[in-house]
Amino acid sequence: MKTGLIIRHTPYEGIAGFREPIEAAGYVLDRVDVTDPGFSGLDFNAPDLLLMMGGPMGVYERDAHPWIAHELDRLAQRIARGLPTLGVCLGAQMVAAAMGAEVRPGPVKEVGFTPVALNRAGADSPLRHVADVPVLHWHGDTFDLPDGVELLASTSAYPHQAFRRGPELLALQFHAEMGEDPRFEAWIENGPAFIAEAGTSAEALRAAHRALGPGAVTAGQAMIREWLGGL
Repeated sequence: MKTGLIIRHTPYEGIAGFREPIEAAGYVLDRVDVTDPGFSGLDFNAPDLLLMMGGPMGVYERDAHPWIAHELDRLAQRIARGLPTLGVCLGAQMVAAAMGAEVRPGPVKEVGFTPVALNRAGADSPLRHVADVPVLHWHGDTFDLPDGVELLASTSAYPHQAFRRGPELLALQFHAEMGEDPRFEAWIENGPAFIAEAGTSAEALRAAHRALGPGAVTAGQAMIREWLGGL
């Protein structure tokens, strides 16, 4: 039996559309919230697959969220061992920080459904499935590329949208798992100031979610399916 562990940083940012291809690949999934009493003692090296999901906090907000330092230490140990790991949005920023890169506020709030631009490495990777597909962005932080990784995708505002190291590590700034999950409404309800700063509206996001979400999830599932097949 293969095991997968979801690290959830907030209740409304779960694995969403990625669940189907991961379970179809034979992984039995469990989940832990960073607020769980046992989180501080969790062994990040135990699961066959670690899934680091998103959240509204910043990697640099360690005084407000003491669990961040513990998470980074254990994540760094897992990455050093070359164990299969996926990071999404905050999860990708955590991966970058655990590998020694700086995470900091970005130039703008990037919110909404738009495609990422793949470079040559990205087009020759599982990300080829999201080429030209509008996927959900919901972030205001960015990161330097860690040493020894390969950049895969960019947008005009955020040049570091995805990277990998070998077959086992994949980090995605964007949310290709979201598009059919009803918890999207919680994202909107919890982020009015963030949405306004991004220059969009709740109504526009809901309409884009209805129109573009299913296609984004289908592409994201194909991407994860291929990535898992290469482990």
